[in-house]
Amino acid sequence: MNFYRGRWAHLPNSKAISHEWQPQDKILTFVEIERVARLAAGLGINKIRLTGGEPLLRQGVEDLVGMISSIPGIEDLALTTNGFLFKQKAVALQKAGLRRISFSMDSLDRDNFKKITGRNGLTEVLEGIRLAQELGMHPVKVNAVIIRGINDHEIEDLAEYSRRENLAMRFIEFMPLDSARAWLKELVVPGHEILTRIQTRFSLSATGQRKTSETAVRWKFSDGLGEIGIISPVTEPFCGHCNRLRLTVDGNLRTCLFSVTEHSLRPRLRAGESDEQLTAFLRSVVWQKEERHHIGEPDFVSPARSMSCIGG
Repeated sequence: MNFYRGRWAHLPNSKAISHEWQPQDKILTFVEIERVARLAAGLGINKIRLTGGEPLLRQGVEDLVGMISSIPGIEDLALTTNGFLFKQKAVALQKAGLRRISFSMDSLDRDNFKKITGRNGLTEVLEGIRLAQELGMHPVKVNAVIIRGINDHEIEDLAEYSRRENLAMRFIEFMPLDSARAWLKELVVPGHEILTRIQTRFSLSATGQRKTSETAVRWKFSDGLGEIGIISPVTEPFCGHCNRLRLTVDGNLRTCLFSVTEHSLRPRLRAGESDEQLTAFLRSVVWQKEERHHIGEPDFVSPARSMSCIGG
């Protein structure tokens, strides 16, 4: 059973959100997504990540990868997946132009993996990660959201896994974006605590100068090939340097993971607006980017969409 439903389902303030399937006509077509990506590239955006939900559930997603990878100015195209469908799509994705990938994997223990995800699928994910490496995708990253009392006892094992398999492991603080609204401050394992525990067992050295827009503070193993990164949006927010913009599957622009306001783009795309008009709209949205996310502040309001609907 999914741990949200098991531990928190009956809390008075725990209101799981019901996500309804969107009608097909409310979902952006690949042509519409490619157009937005092309206009964004014209404004200087050179990195695009396909995420979800689960992007590999979208039929023909490899066609979208091919369309985006051929846009002049797009230098970096990545995809984040839970890994369950990756083996079926891997070769087609690579041929279409996908060069790097991130897998979500919060546990290396089969029982704990099933407890967290509600699915007995650890083997599929591990095999998908190996296949991505065999296909030459680089870097292959693995994202683990660390939750106290759930998987924090696996921090060292996850670090050892990244070292042994020559992976880039990303340890991410638990954020208030879960669909069951189960987030509690005491469940957050601070990034500095994660790093201290890893350093107690392994010798680490910094990877070099960190770009201001990077979300992760990165370290490499002194005697190994792997890498770890610590992403601490709750205890060490990096809002002032965030340069990300998100386009939802139903055509809304979000300027922050925690935005409570979305900027509707789909009607403009379908009303026949010119590239110049759409570009002006994109510029206006970026200027409305929030100053910070307000987590832990009295006026914090959790966004209506959970992480599974926004993407990381």
